[in-house]
Formats: sequence, structure tokens, C-alpha cells
Amino acid sequence: MTLTELNTLHEDQARVQLATCCVANGWLDGVLAERPFDNTQALLDSADAVWQRATQSDILEAFEGHPRIGDVSTLKKKFAHTASLAGHEQSGMSAADDAVLQRMAELNDAYYAKFGYIFIVCATGKSATEMLALLEARLPNDPATELRIAAAEQGKITRLRLQKLVSE
Repeated sequence: MTLTELNTLHEDQARVQLATCCVANGWLDGVLAERPFDNTQALLDSADAVWQRATQSDILEAFEGHPRIGDVSTLKKKFAHTASLAGHEQSGMSAADDAVLQRMAELNDAYYAKFGYIFIVCATGKSATEMLALLEARLPNDPATELRIAAAEQGKITRLRLQKLVSE
């Protein structure tokens, strides 16, 4: 899709396209309200600015648009609209050995139990071992710190997905 196509889509269709990048309704409403965009950088800047104003509920809603890192079955079922993006983003998990996958599953459960949402990391370009190390490092965080870090990771993911969206 080109930026021109995104700019000219009916709002409902544009919402569907943008939701492949971030599912938070507040973010979607904010970005849609700023159309049309003069160029890709304007889209990215707008998306970042809208994300910076996100409330805690917006942030948590955005997290709902992701499968757990390494959870292939969830990726295929629940997240069919973003499966190709998330699958590529999580490609580093495909080379993981059983011990790393098992530890990732255990710590994902511990993270969810502690924070009430899944571990969010911009996985693009990261190996399974790197993602596991990040999960281990972030698990001791207090809730406010971790929400801030996870929100920043969501922002990175959204930005990468927007770049892919308007370059197709």
C-alpha cells in the first residue's frame, strides 16, 4: 500500500489497515484524525505523537494485539490479521532450542502473573536468546517502570509496522 492509498481510503478501511500496526482505538482515532499525511515521515511523526499521549488503558489495549513471544498457535489463531508481521518480527524464535523455548514460556507466565499483560519487546532482529535475556532483565522491574518500557517497545513495533504498511 502506498501512503496516497492510505490517505484516500474510506475511514473504516484505513482503520483496518492501521490496526495491523496497533490495535488501540485511541491511537487509531488519533492517527486517522490527522490524515492526510504529506509524506511517510509525517505519518510516523503523527503516530509517535499520538502514542506519546496514550493513556494506560490505550497502552494495555495495544498489548492485546500481540501474541506471546514464541506462541505460534496463538499467533495463527487470535492474531490472523497481524500474523505475517508478528511472525516475521519473531523469526528469531524459530532457531531457539527447547531449553530456551521452555524458559521463555516459564518467564512469560511469570511476567504475566506479575504485570497482568504479556511481555512486549520489539523482536525484529533479535535472537531468541536476546529476547530471553531482555525478559529476564525486565521481570524484576516495578510495575510503573515496566509499563513505561513496554509502551516504548510498542511504539517501536508500531513504527516498524507503519513503515512496512506504506512501503508495500
